[in-house]
Amino acid sequence: MGYDLQAVIANTEPLGRMCAELPNAKIALLRQGLSLLPITDELFDAVTDREAEGHPDFWRLPNGFDRVLARWSHVAPVAYVEAEYFGGVGEQCAAVWRDGHVILGPLKVGEMEPSPPEGSPISQALRTLGAHAYGARDEFDAVGLDEHRDTDKWIS
Repeated sequence: MGYDLQAVIANTEPLGRMCAELPNAKIALLRQGLSLLPITDELFDAVTDREAEGHPDFWRLPNGFDRVLARWSHVAPVAYVEAEYFGGVGEQCAAVWRDGHVILGPLKVGEMEPSPPEGSPISQALRTLGAHAYGARDEFDAVGLDEHRDTDKWIS
């Protein structure tokens, strides 16, 4: 079974205000006061700057969208996360912007690489946004990112 996610994550209220400028933006609620903006194919096409270069650390971050994230981060910290797994093998990448600058990452764990002791890139990004792990659940599971296995399912 696979897992595929490309999304922006931030505190719920500021993310709603930030996304007001985007066509086709739909937000899904997570736990611990966070929400997720899935980067669907439709949204990807709408926000991609065809003149901008892609970001070398991400495979699905729309060209030029890192500038939007930097601008949004003046309102509140914002993370961009990607994960792709199939049959337990895959990779993930995450970065967090605050006050116009990247303050975490980009962190990446590739295929067959173990997560660092600090946790997976996405868990570290969530921790930077204020999420907390509890019990045997890391931040990824604690906020509910384990509830859907595909980016598009977050808005259905």
